[in-house]
Amino acid sequence: MADDELEAIRRQRMAELQAKHGVRQKHELGSVFAETDMRNTILAQVLDQSARARLSNLALVKPEKANAVENYLIQMARFGKLGGKISESGLIEILEKVSQQTEKKTTVTFNRRRVMDSDDEEDY
Repeated sequence: MADDELEAIRRQRMAELQAKHGVRQKHELGSVFAETDMRNTILAQVLDQSARARLSNLALVKPEKANAVENYLIQMARFGKLGGKISESGLIEILEKVSQQTEKKTTVTFNRRRVMDSDDEEDY
């Protein structure tokens, strides 16, 4: 990416953060932006291009799941448990693992109640 494009993306992201969080002090916005920038830097170091693209697409559809995967990858990188750059197939395995952990189990129960109609009534 060219420096001009990167700077335009940063300005756009800063404007989005300002609009999202209302009026805050510049220091707080700077720290939010710095944290986002740090996360993106770490993810760029541990993911190859195809894996980054897949994670970006996931973030558009399911931001909560993408955030969980990003947190998992950052934690693994900080503890040195990643051997190298993760490919798209490796990211898919991580996505499956996170999906299994966060999968919600739903159960449906039917409560059948018998309603007595005039036809059902017997002499009591």
